[in-house]
Amino acid sequence: MHSATEAEAPATAGSEAELTIGGMTCASCAARVEKKLNRMDGVTATVNYATEKARVTYGAGTQLADLIATVVKTGYTAQPVHRPAPAPPEESPAEADTPIPPTGTTSPTGTAGVDTDTRTSTSTSTSTHPTTDGADGTDDADRAAAAALAALRQRLIVSAALAAPVILLAMVPALQFDNWQWLSLTLAAPVVVWGGLPFHRATWTNLRHGAATMDTLVSVGTLAAFGWSLRALFFGGAGMTGMRHGFDLTASGADGASTIYLEVAAGVVTFVLLGRHLEAQAKRKAGSALRALMHLGAKDVAVLRDGSEVRIPVAGLAVGDRFVVRPGEKIATDGTVVEGASAIDASMLTGESVPVEIGIGDTVTGATLNAGGRLVVEATRIGTDTHLSKIAALVENAQNGKAQAQRLADRISAVFVPTVLLIALTTLVTWLLLTDDTTASFTAAVAVLIIACPCALGLATPTALMVGTGRGAQLGILIKGPEVLETTRRIDTVVLDKTGTVTTGRMTLTAIHPTPGTDPTQLLRLTGALEHPSEHPIARAITTAATERTPTPLPTAHDFTNLPGTGVHATIDGHTVLAGREQLLTAAGIDIPEALSAVLADVVAQGCTAVVVAWDGAARGVLGVADAVKESSAAAVAELRALGLRPVLLTGDNRVVADAVARAVGIDEVYAGVLPEEKVHVIERMRAQGHSVAMVGDGVNDAAALATADLGLAMGTGTDAAIEASDLTLVRGDLKVVADAIRLSRRTLTTIRGNLFWAFGYNVAALPLAAFGLLNPMIAGAAMAFSSVFVVTNSLRLRAFT
Repeated sequence: MHSATEAEAPATAGSEAELTIGGMTCASCAARVEKKLNRMDGVTATVNYATEKARVTYGAGTQLADLIATVVKTGYTAQPVHRPAPAPPEESPAEADTPIPPTGTTSPTGTAGVDTDTRTSTSTSTSTHPTTDGADGTDDADRAAAAALAALRQRLIVSAALAAPVILLAMVPALQFDNWQWLSLTLAAPVVVWGGLPFHRATWTNLRHGAATMDTLVSVGTLAAFGWSLRALFFGGAGMTGMRHGFDLTASGADGASTIYLEVAAGVVTFVLLGRHLEAQAKRKAGSALRALMHLGAKDVAVLRDGSEVRIPVAGLAVGDRFVVRPGEKIATDGTVVEGASAIDASMLTGESVPVEIGIGDTVTGATLNAGGRLVVEATRIGTDTHLSKIAALVENAQNGKAQAQRLADRISAVFVPTVLLIALTTLVTWLLLTDDTTASFTAAVAVLIIACPCALGLATPTALMVGTGRGAQLGILIKGPEVLETTRRIDTVVLDKTGTVTTGRMTLTAIHPTPGTDPTQLLRLTGALEHPSEHPIARAITTAATERTPTPLPTAHDFTNLPGTGVHATIDGHTVLAGREQLLTAAGIDIPEALSAVLADVVAQGCTAVVVAWDGAARGVLGVADAVKESSAAAVAELRALGLRPVLLTGDNRVVADAVARAVGIDEVYAGVLPEEKVHVIERMRAQGHSVAMVGDGVNDAAALATADLGLAMGTGTDAAIEASDLTLVRGDLKVVADAIRLSRRTLTTIRGNLFWAFGYNVAALPLAAFGLLNPMIAGAAMAFSSVFVVTNSLRLRAFT
C-alpha cells in the first residue's frame, strides 16, 4: 500500500492510479463506483468487476486520497496498487550465492524479474505485480480469493443441507407430521440469518448509500417471508400441533395468519448462493493471465563474478551484470551477447517458427530459449523494463478495458429491483387504506416480494453456462464466463495466429529435391546422419524424417563440425558431407547448378527453410523444412467463412512464409512480421473501424492480443499465458473447433437470454395477481420454484449440442 504522504500528494496533470476495490457483489456495484469516480472533476475511471480494480486518470488539484474517499463514501473499500519502480536490488548475501557445479544444468522455470524467493525479500521487487509471498508463487490476493471462495462454498453446502428438508416438508403434504413446522423453523433460521448474511450485509450497505441491487431484493424478500412465518407461528394459528400447510388461491386474512413461507425464504437464499458460487469460480480465473506470463522466465541465473559462475535468483540481477546461458536454458533477462553464438527459440514471444541465429553484439530477450551453444550475455534491462513485463502490462491493460461488460441480469435489475420494492410498498399501503386488514395487506405485499424473488433469475445464467461449458468440455471447448458469450453474436472478423494455430508449431521436412543422378533415399539418409548430432530444430526435423523414411539405421557422423549460422559438415561412410546455407557450399568451393538454384528459390518462395546438401565436392540436392500447415486448417477456414466471418492471418513470421501459409488455407488478408505490441495495435485498428474481432492464438506473443480482442480463443496446446488471457480455450488444438466454439457460445447465449426472459416472465406476469391479492404467497413460492425448474430444464437442452 502507498504511504499516507503519497496518497495525500496532489497529482500532476494526467496522473494515473490503480485501486483495488473491495465489497463489490455484482457488476452494478462496479458501475456505481465508476459513475461516482467519473463525476469528480478531471477524473476518468474504468472499474473492472472481474479483477476488482479501478484504473483512474486524474488531473492537478485531485489527490489519490480524494479518489479513495469517494469510493469509501459509495460504500466500498479502496487501496492503491503499489507498483515499485525498477531499481537494482541490493547485493545478495554471500551465503545465498551457490557455486555452479562443473557440469551444465538446466535452470528451472520460475519468474523473470520477480523475487520468488523469500530469502531475498530485502531486495527491491521489480515485478509488475506485488511480490509473491511463498514458495508456491501465490500472492496474498490470490490466497484471499481462494479463502473467500472456500467460505462461500461452505455457506452454500450448509444452507443446501438445511434447506432441502424444509422445502420437501412444505411442498409434499404427505411428509408433514405433528409439529413439523417447528422443525422447519429450526432448519430454516440458520439458512436465512447466516446463509443470507452476505445479502443482508450488502443490502444494509447499499441502503445507507441510497442504492438497491439484487441483494436488496433477496434480503427483503427472504426476511419478509421469514418474518411473516415467525408471526404466523407465534401469534397466528400456524404453530398449533397438527397444523398442515393451508393452500388457497387468494390472500385472505385467515389464510395468511396460518401460512408459513419458510421454504421460500430458505430456498431463495440457497439458490442464489449457488449462482454466486458458480460465478465466483469463473471470476477467480480472471487474474491468472499475468501470473502465467510472469512464470515463463528463469528462476535463477549463473552470474560471472571474478571469473567464476555463481548462481543467484534472477531478482539479484542488475543492469551490466554478465551471465551464462547454457544450451537448453532460458535467458534470464533482456541483454546483449558478449560471448558465443547459438540459435534462440523465440517462438513463445515473437511467433517466429524458425530459431534465430545470434552471435556477439546481438540482443536477446528474457524467457526465450537457448537452443544451441553456450552464451555470455550482458543484462541491459531488468524487472518491469523487460520485454516480458511489458507484454504482461499489455495483457492487464486489455483486461481492464473490458470493464463495460455487464451481466444481463445486473443491467435489468437496475430498474427491476426498485420497481418491485415500490410495488410491494404500494400494495401494502393500498390494501391497508382500502380494507384495513393488516394480515391480508401484509400477505399481498409478501406475495409481491416472493414472486419477484430472483431465484430463477439467479440460476438463468449459471445453469446454462454450466451445461454449455460441460458440453463444450466434451467437445474440447472451454468457455470462461457469461461475458464471453455476449460478444459472440457480434463477431464478424476472426484473426488467426500462424505458428501453432494454423500450423503445427513444429519444424517438419516437407520437400526433397535431389539433383539428377542422386538417389533421394541416399540424400535423406546422409543428411539425417549429418544432422543427428545437432540439437537445432531444423536438424531435428531432418533427422526424424530420415529415421522414419529410410529402411536401415543411420550411419555415424565423424569429425562433426557446426558452423553457427551457416551449417554443418562431417565425414559419413567415407563421404565428406555438407548441409546448410548456400554460403557454406560457396565457401567450400562447390558450385550450385543453375537448375538446383531455381529449385532452391522455389522452396524459399513456398515459405520453407532451404537446406542445400553436398558431398564429395558436388551439390546433391535441396531439402525443404517448414512449420507444416495442420491438416484441418483449410477446412476450418472454410467453416468460418460459412458462419459469415472474415478470416485474417496475423503472425510475427516473415512475409514469404505468411503468404505461403495463407494461400494453403484460403486466407486473403495477411499481416506479417508483426511484433507482440503491434498485434495489439492491429486488433485495436480493426475494432476502431467498427469490426467485432475474435483472436485465435497459442503463444505468449498472442496473450495481449487475445485479451484486447472482443473474443479471445486460445489453442489448448499453447502456453498457459495465452490460455489464461483468452475467453475460450480449444483443448484439442484443432482449428476446426473454432467454428464449433463460436456456434456453441451463440447457442448458450441464446439459452441464457431465453432463461432470463422466462424468469422475468413468470415474475412480471404474476406481479399484478399478487398486488391485487389474487395470489397466495404459497402459490408465489410454487411459481418461483416452477420457474427455477423450467430454467434448469431449458438449460439441459444444451447437452444435445453437436
